[in-house]
Amino acid sequence: MNPQDKLKIQRHEIPTQDPNIRRTNNNEVATGFDDKTAIEEAQRCLQCKKPFCMQGCPVAINIPNFLAEIAKGEFVRASQIIRDTNSLPAVCGRVCPQETQCEELCVLGKKGKSVAIGALERFAADYEREHTDMIITMDATPTHKKIAIIGSGPAGLTTAGYLAKLGHDVTIFEAFHEAGGVLIYGIPEFRLPKAIVRKEIQTLDKLGVQFAFNTLVGRTTTVDELFADGYKAILVAPGAGLPVFMHLPGENYCGIYSANEFLTRVNLMKAFRFPEYDTPVYCGKNVAIIGGGNTAMDAARTAIRMKPEAVYLVYRRTEQEMPARLEEIHHAKEEGIQFLELTSPVSYQGDENGWVKGMECIRMELGEPDSSGRRRPVPIPGSNFTLPIDTVVVAIGAKSNDLIMRTSHGMEVNKWGYLVVNPETQMTTRDGVFAGGDIASEEASVISAMGQGRRAGKAMHEYVMDK
Repeated sequence: MNPQDKLKIQRHEIPTQDPNIRRTNNNEVATGFDDKTAIEEAQRCLQCKKPFCMQGCPVAINIPNFLAEIAKGEFVRASQIIRDTNSLPAVCGRVCPQETQCEELCVLGKKGKSVAIGALERFAADYEREHTDMIITMDATPTHKKIAIIGSGPAGLTTAGYLAKLGHDVTIFEAFHEAGGVLIYGIPEFRLPKAIVRKEIQTLDKLGVQFAFNTLVGRTTTVDELFADGYKAILVAPGAGLPVFMHLPGENYCGIYSANEFLTRVNLMKAFRFPEYDTPVYCGKNVAIIGGGNTAMDAARTAIRMKPEAVYLVYRRTEQEMPARLEEIHHAKEEGIQFLELTSPVSYQGDENGWVKGMECIRMELGEPDSSGRRRPVPIPGSNFTLPIDTVVVAIGAKSNDLIMRTSHGMEVNKWGYLVVNPETQMTTRDGVFAGGDIASEEASVISAMGQGRRAGKAMHEYVMDK
């Protein structure tokens, strides 16, 4: 197909459930491309001699090559090309912000709409999973070098897969009873089905990766003890499981959750399937979600599926400044989430039983830009009002627990509490200890954490082989 014919093909948007239906269930919102649509969308790729799209991918997927295979109908081959550098393609195709990474740099986007790279990555990965046994070949000679991975989130899983393919003996230490990290406990079922995450993780089993569950490093064992047990290198990637609150009056009333607790109880502990699973989560009639990022959108869209009368998204800036993906904002609005922009909570009121019943807020206006480049929200004196609510989810960020650093020596942290790492190798200030994901940078996306994990894996391999 010549370039002029390619330009005539309109971008195909991924189909979704009707909003009025999907807000009543936890089935996946996006239903995916069929074969014909995937081929037509992949044919839009111009196969540029200088593929700028690849520059936007933290794990350097060969995007033109996998798109070319889809265009030919070679769907399994397309997925295998993706897996050369990305061990979780079905996950990334669903939750990564392609619109600000690979798709943003697609040349078609300069005068029209970019190729739907994310949807096609998802399609190829899903096709391979549904139509093959996903056979993993191991060509590397065993090195018998023991490597420990602390945390089974995106960074940890990526590093583990990379090192296992090189023949190392890899063990992942996970504090929870199941692998996946934020992919399992944080991202809702309707956005990322857990069966897909588990299937992706099974590829690590085939590579020989071992898992040690219910193991909290810093309590069950320590970094020092892992070295003493014969591990030659360690990756610290426990994620951001420590909640952040605003320290407002009344914040200890019942009915006020951190986003971590709310989403973990729903996702990991299956509260959305209560009473089939016996871990309920309380969700009242009027729910307020504090924040404007992807986690806030996940919490709001999770809450609306529990059938309250109203769910409010309370954000101190405007929608234009929200860090959440445009797709998530759009879906939240479609599902009936009410956006209260330029609004910030200042205190909570409770009833005689200690349950939250109201949230006092203040109106904001935007002032000069702050260090993030966004205009700083400034309170408007005398604009206070009370919002009647009985459930609050605080989703203003999270940070990593410092337990690992407190129980082992030699790992420096910066003033924000993140581990100091070499940006080229991800090695910390302690020899042989590497770090990736949220503990090594401000809350990272899934794909950026995977990029760090891949970079760490390469450096760890070189480190243990040199040793």
